[in-house]
Amino acid sequence: MTSRPKALVMTGYGLNCDYETYYCLERAGAQAARIHINDLIPGENGAPNVRLEDFHIIVFDGGFSWGDDHGAGVLLACRARTHLGGQIRKFIDEGKLIMGICNGFQAVVNMGLLPGVDGDYSKRDVALITNDCANFRDDWIGLTANPQSPCIFTKGVDYLELPIRHGEGKLYASEDTLDTMERNGQIVFQYSGADGTPAKGSFPFNPNGSLRDIAGICDPTGRILGMMPHPEAYNRRTNHPQWTRQKAALRRQGKALPHDEGLGMRIFHNAVAHVREHLL
Repeated sequence: MTSRPKALVMTGYGLNCDYETYYCLERAGAQAARIHINDLIPGENGAPNVRLEDFHIIVFDGGFSWGDDHGAGVLLACRARTHLGGQIRKFIDEGKLIMGICNGFQAVVNMGLLPGVDGDYSKRDVALITNDCANFRDDWIGLTANPQSPCIFTKGVDYLELPIRHGEGKLYASEDTLDTMERNGQIVFQYSGADGTPAKGSFPFNPNGSLRDIAGICDPTGRILGMMPHPEAYNRRTNHPQWTRQKAALRRQGKALPHDEGLGMRIFHNAVAHVREHLL
């Protein structure tokens, strides 16, 4: 029997998407665990309760870590980098996977793990700042995936709709950094209209004013992904607000109903498949 990839889902201090993320990873075939960051930090005896090295995938999931009191994802990034920085770098060097979703994306960016240009995982080249609309957005949006991206999480994905819920989701960077990411295929997801055409900054299709409509990026290896939309929140077809209308339309056309899984599951299936192929 093939052993199951082990996935760590960060929890605690305001992270509140851990159960959905855990569910998606388990459903995709991983052996997942919800772990509080304090259990990863060495205690008085010099050893942590849980060892990061025992896992193949880390997910920094969504929520409001430390209440975002000092900026979205800032304190989570500070704590992780201070106490786990060396372990996380070793984790990356071993070819393992890291994913940051929403608040987790903000934390991963603040740690400098993304965009990771030229293998530098310590430099903060990108920021996620307050939405141009100046308020919190909770909506479903269209995303187009970059087929030229090295991102292992998005293989076989071209267009999907996912929910967003954030107040600080505008990706901002220098033109040089944006150009570099574009050349390297590191721009993984871009906000788009329902027909898959670029949002071109148009609200509400681009919900936060993100430069170049960027909704998600990866590092040059494709093994670290950060994205503002929530794939874990589309784990079932019935999560979609239009699912009953879609079901009726298919029936009128005499077509079979789609699989019960939501399209967000593709990202987790890809991660688990990669670990099985390359790390187990």
